[in-house]
Amino acid sequence: MKKLLLVGLLSLVSLNVYAQDDNTEYEMRVGEKTGYIIDKSGKKIEGIVRLVGDEMNPWTNQKKVKFIASADIDNAKKKQKFKTFDTDDLKGYMAIDNNNERHFESIKYTNTKEAYNTSNGGLSGGLKAFNNLTKSNQFAELVADGKIKVYKLYGYPTTFSAGGQVAVAEEETRKMRVNPSYIYSKKGGKAEELTVAKAKMIVADCPIVKGKVTSGEYGSLKEDKKKRSGLGKLIKNEIDNAMSDNLSIVNEVIYDYNENCK
Repeated sequence: MKKLLLVGLLSLVSLNVYAQDDNTEYEMRVGEKTGYIIDKSGKKIEGIVRLVGDEMNPWTNQKKVKFIASADIDNAKKKQKFKTFDTDDLKGYMAIDNNNERHFESIKYTNTKEAYNTSNGGLSGGLKAFNNLTKSNQFAELVADGKIKVYKLYGYPTTFSAGGQVAVAEEETRKMRVNPSYIYSKKGGKAEELTVAKAKMIVADCPIVKGKVTSGEYGSLKEDKKKRSGLGKLIKNEIDNAMSDNLSIVNEVIYDYNENCK
């Protein structure tokens, strides 16, 4: 029975991937700015980079990207074929999106929290878990660079829902679009989820930032001064991690650290 379920899951995922990757022909845009890819050897190759995801499915940018090298562009052709690359092919890429540079790097991280964060059971919940647990190498978007790097990373929604599961799955997918995780790596170390507690810990070796944390100068790290029991502290920490504005932590604390402790 388990074997049949796994085959079914793989079949559904395969069908979904095929449908998304079917269109590989794009019309070239006049005066389009170039981005670049970084291959496995570390070589930067300039060309036209097309994001495959958008606001409705931003997680798709974490799996693959479309690219054509500047050297391969034939200006005599109105349309040309783009090559699709994934994390097995590249170390990263930079795409121009609405005149803004967006940098993505391949990191090793499995989103186990999002895998089991579901109100749906059965096949729908199982597929969401499968979609997240099977993605270990991902293109994560870089939002802070320096001694501490921080990446924005989206969870992957279920690829199937039916009946009473549909509304729940749609709401979960909506929340994933607007609530990405923030993942940090310090000095090239293991990628981990950024939380209030982790933020305080990883900046403790920088006297300037540590002093500001201690004096409560960062609004994103404001502490609750009430004394709590062991269970109360545990619950409070979980609430802090769930409700904290991690982007504010990045913009305030991590930015300050990277500027002052290089």
